[in-house]
Amino acid sequence: MNYFTSLKLVFFGRVQRHRKLLIFSADSASLFSMQKQSIEPESRQMAEPPQMPVLQKPPGYKDPSVPVQPPPRYPVSKPVMPPSLYPKKKRRGCCRACCCCLCVFIFLISCVLVLAGAAFYVWFSPRIPVFHLQSFEIPRFNVTVKADGTYLNARTVTRVEVKNPNEKLGLYYGRTSVDIGLGQDGGIALGSESLPGFIQGKKNVTSLKVGTEVRDQPLEDGAGADLRSGQRSKSLVVKVAVRTSVGAIIEGWKVGRVGVNVECGDVTVKDVEGGDMPKCKIKLLYWIPLY
Repeated sequence: MNYFTSLKLVFFGRVQRHRKLLIFSADSASLFSMQKQSIEPESRQMAEPPQMPVLQKPPGYKDPSVPVQPPPRYPVSKPVMPPSLYPKKKRRGCCRACCCCLCVFIFLISCVLVLAGAAFYVWFSPRIPVFHLQSFEIPRFNVTVKADGTYLNARTVTRVEVKNPNEKLGLYYGRTSVDIGLGQDGGIALGSESLPGFIQGKKNVTSLKVGTEVRDQPLEDGAGADLRSGQRSKSLVVKVAVRTSVGAIIEGWKVGRVGVNVECGDVTVKDVEGGDMPKCKIKLLYWIPLY
């Protein structure tokens, strides 16, 4: 072995020794640090006093100092109905408005009519006409008894007086029908006549002449004898019925017209021939009695 070879061996030997020393020093340092770390907690634990374990709150515990909050309320959802079951909307507002307007209109019209009627009555003081049975004559009266029954042949002339008592109103009458009969109920008809309409001035009196005639009018059994005796004694009861319509005339204008029924009766032929003029009964609108 030469000199250079011995130097190499020496050099490599020293290098290996230094490497081992470095590895040993590194391992020693790491071991020392680990021992130090393990010793420090133990010394710290020995230095600190022992602590009590923290108690756990039991389940369901509530702190009384914390205010209790009510649970949130969620809106209740209504069940959805099918469109066919929804109630139909009614236009009540429009109907109520129309009814109110109509009622107000009718009320105003009624007030106007009442005021107009009151003014008319105060100014004109209207009065209904007055009817009297003026006269009643029987120029011919014959009761004939035949084999097949009893028959009446008669002719009458009747006058009915019509008086207009109004000072500011004229009156006009429609077509007038007059029926003549005998008996309390006018059961024995002596004919009828229709008269044309006429006009009455203020404070005017008009006489209506009515002539009737019957021929071979059949009578009930026993009625012929009663008629003969009543005709001789003039105790026959006269019945006159007048049916007409009357309206007012204001400054030449004809205003309205209402129907009237006039009944003149319950008087004998003897009383009428003696000058008695009984007042007739009037029914307005053909059925409302006035006097």
